[in-house]
Amino acid sequence: MNLKPLNDRVLVKRLEMEEKTAGGIYIPDSAKEKPMKGEVVAVGPGKLDEDGKRVKPTVKKGDLVLFAKYAGTEISIDGDEHLVMREDDILAIVE
Repeated sequence: MNLKPLNDRVLVKRLEMEEKTAGGIYIPDSAKEKPMKGEVVAVGPGKLDEDGKRVKPTVKKGDLVLFAKYAGTEISIDGDEHLVMREDDILAIVE
């Protein structure tokens, strides 16, 4: 399924966290937190400003981003978990 976000929305695929700590202890699935890091899969055309002009998004497809813990709406695309969120919910681009 192909999905194209609208306006300032961004489609993000969560990246998996490490399964063990720095000390070598494995973390069970029940104790893991959902990662707040992901890869941008698709970006909408941007939101409209007060004058009706389109403001281009800062993020682009392929960017690694950090986002708020409870940001976005979870959806499943071809069995993979994704998030649809506003660009404002993205905190930073990882370089």
